Amino acid sequence: MPPTVRQAEALVEPKEDLMSLDGSAGRPMDMLAARLADDMARVNALIRERMASEHAPRIPEVTAHLIEAGGKRLRPLLTLAAARLCGYEGEHHIRLAATVEFIHTATLLHDDVVDESKQRRGRPTANLLWDNQSSVLVGDYLFARSFGLMVETGSLRVLDILARASATIAEGEVLQLSAARNISATEDIYMTVIRGKTAALFAAACEVGGVVAGADEARAAGEGDLERAQAVLARHGTLESTRATALAWAERARTALEPLPAHPLKEILAGLSAYVVARIN
Repeated sequence: MPPTVRQAEALVEPKEDLMSLDGSAGRPMDMLAARLADDMARVNALIRERMASEHAPRIPEVTAHLIEAGGKRLRPLLTLAAARLCGYEGEHHIRLAATVEFIHTATLLHDDVVDESKQRRGRPTANLLWDNQSSVLVGDYLFARSFGLMVETGSLRVLDILARASATIAEGEVLQLSAARNISATEDIYMTVIRGKTAALFAAACEVGGVVAGADEARAAGEGDLERAQAVLARHGTLESTRATALAWAERARTALEPLPAHPLKEILAGLSAYVVARIN
């Protein structure tokens, strides 16, 4: 039986400085971005380099329209954070963060075609400005680029995690199409769609950061659990039962962090899930 809101609220008691909704200084997302700013600058430079195309100028045009439109870049930030939290000092976390952003951007390009969207991040969608064919093909190009970056890490485990996540994302999209036309769709189906469309890439983003840092499989999977929890609770609404579920997932996310070593990033990550719950109230 799911907990009541009162019971669930008792599970999650974040520190005030990590939960302020007034101003950016106390927001975990902004704290994470500030601490990883140098790494993220390198990720952005790599993204710009790899989205170029010598023969098809439309590819960087379409890609830049979406990537340069803003966005929180939370997925690549989580890859960087997971690697740093596990003591990583190499270069592959930069490649993997760019990989994750390319996969995310590719799925957005495809989603906007499927959903016949007209706006993304406050701007006209690529399929509206160009056409559906360009959006789909540029999305395919970004998927190809992402797998090239994965290969450069030399890790079959990384390839396995991100390949499976990409397949799960596609499954979630197809399931959503069928569920949208089915008035008898259950909550389990809805949660499966969420895990496919949102949670899978969050989980993979964090897990590969741990893997490239040499973390053992249980620890890397635990980091993935953290991001699955955050992604699922972020999609919940404001009804009492869903709020209780979101709070319970937030506590699960915090528990997943406990075995990880002490690090300033650990406290910031712990605050992210509770912050998301606070935002949906």
